[in-house]
Amino acid sequence: MPGDTVWRHCEAQRVAVLNDAAAYFAALRQALLEAQDLVYIIGWDIHSETRLVGASGRADDGLPEQLGAFLRALVHRRPTLRIDILVWDFVSFYASEREWNSAAKLTAETYGRVRFHLDATLPFGSAQHQKIVCIDGSLAFVGGLDLTIRRWDTSEHRAVHALRCDPEGKPYPPFHDVQCMVDGEAAASLFDIAEQRWRAAGQKAHDPRHDGRAPKSGRWPANVPVEAEHMPVGIARTEVVCPAGSSINEVERSLIAAIRSATSLVYIENQFTSAIKIARELAEQMLRVPSLRVLVVAPKLHSSWLESQAMQNGRGAFIDCFSAAGVADRIRFVYPVSRSGDTEAAVMVHSKLMIVDNRILRIGSANLNNRSMGADCECDLIFEAATEEHRDFIASVRHRLIAHFCGLDEQIIGQNQDRLFALLDDVARADGTKTLRDVESSVLTSALATMVQPVTDPERPLHLERAASRMWSTNTIIGIASITVGLFGLAMAWSYTSLSDFADAARISTLLSAYSQSIWGPLFAITAFVVGGLVVFPVLVLIAATAAALGPWLGFVTAMAGVLLSAFVVFVIGRSLGRERLQKLLGRRAGRIQERVVGKGILAVVVIRMIPVAPFSLVNVAAGASTLPLRDFLVGTLLGMMPGILAMAVLGAQIADLARNASWSNISLLALAFLGWLGICAGAQFVATWLAGRR
Repeated sequence: MPGDTVWRHCEAQRVAVLNDAAAYFAALRQALLEAQDLVYIIGWDIHSETRLVGASGRADDGLPEQLGAFLRALVHRRPTLRIDILVWDFVSFYASEREWNSAAKLTAETYGRVRFHLDATLPFGSAQHQKIVCIDGSLAFVGGLDLTIRRWDTSEHRAVHALRCDPEGKPYPPFHDVQCMVDGEAAASLFDIAEQRWRAAGQKAHDPRHDGRAPKSGRWPANVPVEAEHMPVGIARTEVVCPAGSSINEVERSLIAAIRSATSLVYIENQFTSAIKIARELAEQMLRVPSLRVLVVAPKLHSSWLESQAMQNGRGAFIDCFSAAGVADRIRFVYPVSRSGDTEAAVMVHSKLMIVDNRILRIGSANLNNRSMGADCECDLIFEAATEEHRDFIASVRHRLIAHFCGLDEQIIGQNQDRLFALLDDVARADGTKTLRDVESSVLTSALATMVQPVTDPERPLHLERAASRMWSTNTIIGIASITVGLFGLAMAWSYTSLSDFADAARISTLLSAYSQSIWGPLFAITAFVVGGLVVFPVLVLIAATAAALGPWLGFVTAMAGVLLSAFVVFVIGRSLGRERLQKLLGRRAGRIQERVVGKGILAVVVIRMIPVAPFSLVNVAAGASTLPLRDFLVGTLLGMMPGILAMAVLGAQIADLARNASWSNISLLALAFLGWLGICAGAQFVATWLAGRR
């Protein structure tokens, strides 16, 4: 229903379902070789060293195998061809998994005919998650696969495969995903979506392609058999309209509509299952239709520590919905396993697919998690059978997928449709090379998992300012006042109460001097910095005392190490508190501060260290609770604190004399030194942002 469950209803002239990345990469490579005008690549991630090859692991067309070199060679071969690449401007959590400086590696020496852009326009908590490739507006690919590393595998999913390794030669487990290819009206509509995403990211599109003519028929790759023709298809999106606006929720609405129409079997493959609303809809439909069964193929474990913390609780709650409804005996959650000799490996399931009876087939980018329903940008194709041939095609896709997980012929799956669960049990007992095993429902009880899940799997964009406004309540004001009074009281106590005796540099210096000739002296001093940071002890007193007790050079090194370790410890505490709690404490101002300061990373920290407008420990905890990367924080702290610590350690007496005999010439020299050091820090900021591949 256009405008409700889908954005647009159209027809796919031809359809093919590509099982796993080897099939997809081979088909895409062949299609790109025929591209004439404009290619859009829209994704969550991309890597220039992705090997764009089929099941053989080799390319025989004379062009490079690696994606970046292949695209560059392609535009050199065909001067009229242009390629626009749009991927998500990822958050720091994923920095270690991403390629640095992808833009240069994909666009070098293409003279602007390959354009690369990181989409940073989405609100905080949202991601560009669509996986679309459109070629000349006439052929398009949609599914769960990005053109990145650690995705390639064949449908054999061998436990060990020599070609299944990343650019560093590190092997990765079997990987399963599904992509589909369409042409005709469906491809033209997907081209429109890709162009809209490109414009929404602030980029200028090429000259308009439409001139009133009917959609072109694409050059269908000769190596891909056509599986269905003239098939009705709807395009469903999750789209974040703007930071302060609402979301387009066609993915969620179309999922619910499809579930409510199910009568026999719902087959699901999905990386994440944590959307409780979808689980409840499934359970309620199973109660309404006693004959309805559900088979869910999911990964055994999530692929990273962060995903485990974020999604495992959600999956446990998703599975528990069916036990609570009393229908657990009619639903199976399984994961695929592949065995080769004594080696066994669980297959990573990354696909986002649902088949309802023999009538509806949906393939796209949307997971069954909260963020795909309302926070991220998603795109799914929903094929609806209009003829008996279409129904046979949809059933054959289901049979093929289940069969390839079990090492069976798809005809066997079709013949045992009525006793599918029993057949899966028979395969498991046979202990063959491939099987499906039951997923265990488990919940992480750690405080960290409880804290991470709402942030990493939100139902809507987090919208820091709007959330902060709602959090600004009487309780929040009381909390702010209490913490402010506590911090102010601690700071004053070190200066104006009997505790001031312990905050005297000479006294601490004398205490450290007893260990100055021992290897324990520096360690004792560094420990003092860490403890002092936890109780808001004046850091300048510790720096002066350390320099006096340990001498200029050892004192400088020790004080620098102590400052960095203390800053790191309190930063980690701030990060464990999290942004949500920071919003409760600071209100909407925190959102604005983070937007302005985090982008300046190192420079912002340098300035606040050199011109201390807040206590050392308070800066550390606030930085930890923000989006500031740890790297920028530590480098900024090092550069910002280094001049002061060096001056106090080496020129302590001279600085005191300068303060007593200040003159315009002395002040000018200090100002020039300060500006010169800021120039060095600006250079460090430039290097850091360049290495991160950001503009």
